Amino acid sequence: MSITLALSKGRIFDETLPMLKAAGVEVAEDPEKSRKLIIGTSRPELRIVLVRATDVPTYVQHGGADLGVVGLDTLIEHGGQGLYQPLDLRIAKCRMSVAVRDDFDYAGAVKQGSRIRVATKYTRIARDHFADKGVHVDLIKLYGSMELAPLTGLADAIVDLVSTGSTLKANKLVEVERIMDISSRLVVNQAALKLRREPIRRLIDAFASAVEAPA
Repeated sequence: MSITLALSKGRIFDETLPMLKAAGVEVAEDPEKSRKLIIGTSRPELRIVLVRATDVPTYVQHGGADLGVVGLDTLIEHGGQGLYQPLDLRIAKCRMSVAVRDDFDYAGAVKQGSRIRVATKYTRIARDHFADKGVHVDLIKLYGSMELAPLTGLADAIVDLVSTGSTLKANKLVEVERIMDISSRLVVNQAALKLRREPIRRLIDAFASAVEAPA
């Protein structure tokens, strides 16, 4: 019975590859050169499905995949219902932060208790963060180019992933608060873990060894 691992193209895929290699798994094709959405591996019982990053938890939750690798940000937004989360893989690291235009007095706005407008793709994380601080916010959901929101007057602040901060800098934005550190997690379908316990457990253990191995 085959095992299906859900991955998203890009950074998570690239940083999962060495972990698979450490587990003795070679991927049959380069997803950037192939149009295939299901890719075989050197292990006949393991295949990889390529899905959008935001869809990984859904595929795993509903059995479209047995396991998946997904960023903590996506997992929190999804809610993580019905998912076993055995490992922090410590890959695709970045942080979730609040950023504003460099001429916006964020501390002053927050202190005065004024209502601020926040643009983000991560509405659950943003809502919880500002609720914990007791700050009133109007959330504006966007799907990309967050940096434009403060520049065009659409929002006072953004909540977004930051890795180097160079995009913020280039757009005259500054990071004013770090909400949380983000990395990718291994998630497992709970029913699949019961049905195919041995092969899935072996794969989890192989990932765990790769995490602990010296860089």
